[in-house]
Amino acid sequence: MTSSRKRLIIVISGALCIIAAGVTAAFFITANGRVAVDTASIQAPLIGLTSTVPGRLDAIYVHTGDTVAANQPVASVGTQVITSKVAGLIVSVSDTVGAPVGAGTPIVTMIDPTQLRVVGRIDETKGLAEIRVGNPVTFTVDAFGGKEFTGVIDEIAPTSNQSGIVFNISSQRQIQQFDIKARYDTSAYPELKNGMSARLWVRTN
Repeated sequence: MTSSRKRLIIVISGALCIIAAGVTAAFFITANGRVAVDTASIQAPLIGLTSTVPGRLDAIYVHTGDTVAANQPVASVGTQVITSKVAGLIVSVSDTVGAPVGAGTPIVTMIDPTQLRVVGRIDETKGLAEIRVGNPVTFTVDAFGGKEFTGVIDEIAPTSNQSGIVFNISSQRQIQQFDIKARYDTSAYPELKNGMSARLWVRTN
C-alpha cells in the first residue's frame, strides 16, 4: 500500500470518528434532556453616564463599588451635573478630573443589579437547537463551589458571537458560538456579583 493511500485512509478514519463522536454527543444531550454550557458568567448591561456637552471634568462624586440611588449626582462637567439614571452599582469612574471631555464620553459606568443574568456562550453544534426561551436552568458559580442556583432562559442571541469562532479539523467549517441569557431572582441570590464565572445546565424537556 502506498504512503499516499495510507494517509487517505487515516484522514477518512479520523473524519468518521469525529462524525460518530458528534452523533453520540447529540444523542447524549437529547437523551438526558440537558445541555451543559461550560463558559458562562454573571453579567448586567453596562450603563455609561456621559455629559451632553463638551467641557472640563470638574469633579467626581462617587467611587468604584459605591451604591447609588436614581438621579444621584455622580460628576460635574462645567455647569452640567451628571446624575444616575437608575439605582445601581458603580463599576468604574474616570480618573481624569481637570481634563477636557467630549460630549457622549462615558465618565462613570454603572450597572443595575436587578438586571444581572447568567450569560453563557455555546457552540451551535452542542445543543443550541434544543434551547428555548422559558427553559429552566441550574447553574453553579466558581466562587461558591458546588452550590446550585436556579433560573430560566429569557434570551437567545439572534446572531453569533464572531469572536468565538472555532474550526472543525475535518472540514474547516466555521462553528459559530451564540450567547444565551438566563434570569434569576437577584433578591434571593444577593451574593452573586457582576463578572463572576459560572457554569450552567439548561433543561430541555
